[in-house]
Amino acid sequence: MWDAFLQGIFEVIKWFYSFSHDWGLAILLITVLFRIIIYPITRKQFQSSYKMQKMQPLINEIRAKYAGDPTRMNEEMMKVYQEAKFNPLAGCLPMLLQMPIAIALFWVLRDLQKYIEASGLDLATALPAKFYGIISNLSDTPGTVFAEHGIATALPHIILLLLFSVSMLVPILMSKQRDRNQLIMFGVMSAIMLWFGWTMPAGVLLYWDATSLIGVAQQIGSRKMLEAKDAKAAAEVVEVTPVKVEVVRKTKKSRPKKSK
Repeated sequence: MWDAFLQGIFEVIKWFYSFSHDWGLAILLITVLFRIIIYPITRKQFQSSYKMQKMQPLINEIRAKYAGDPTRMNEEMMKVYQEAKFNPLAGCLPMLLQMPIAIALFWVLRDLQKYIEASGLDLATALPAKFYGIISNLSDTPGTVFAEHGIATALPHIILLLLFSVSMLVPILMSKQRDRNQLIMFGVMSAIMLWFGWTMPAGVLLYWDATSLIGVAQQIGSRKMLEAKDAKAAAEVVEVTPVKVEVVRKTKKSRPKKSK
């Protein structure tokens, strides 16, 4: 079943390559397609995160009020989550959906020559798998290129690697719901990604960098749309203040009595 999945990923890449004539561009097109497919899921996550940002003052108040009672604090926080329909684990779902693609791409690029030979493509024209003049071979890792050709040749790979590492920090940096511990945790994850990425094919790094940038653009666009929607709703609320009318009663003048 896994082999069939790998073959399917290669067939999709090959289809995009058939008219783009560039393996890197084919990977970028796959990335865009997949982000469009999972956008309904990521949009719901953006919406719930936006609601939570609006409730941040209430969350801070709960944390301060029940600082000495963790059980009560968790109960009150769960009420806020339910009201906002926010799932703390939902933010991980888009990443989990993308992981099988990244893993499959890793194995396909490692054995790209085997897949190309089986597909009937001409090896002389199809290999090496280039990304225009930027990356000479998407199957090579930053570590391999650096060891064999030096830093000048490896520079595009290193840039992809740094973007891959920084992409771990982007979600937390864009969120207003962050604290020092979260920043430390994501910073450690970013350092770990540097270590992992050093042995990753450049095509996988290209895929992950592209999907992260698209995700950031979608998040910014969704936030602006939600903010515009809130601003429009606020503008439509017209406060009607009753007009106070002061009625001044005229004093009755005494009528002159007729003299007899």
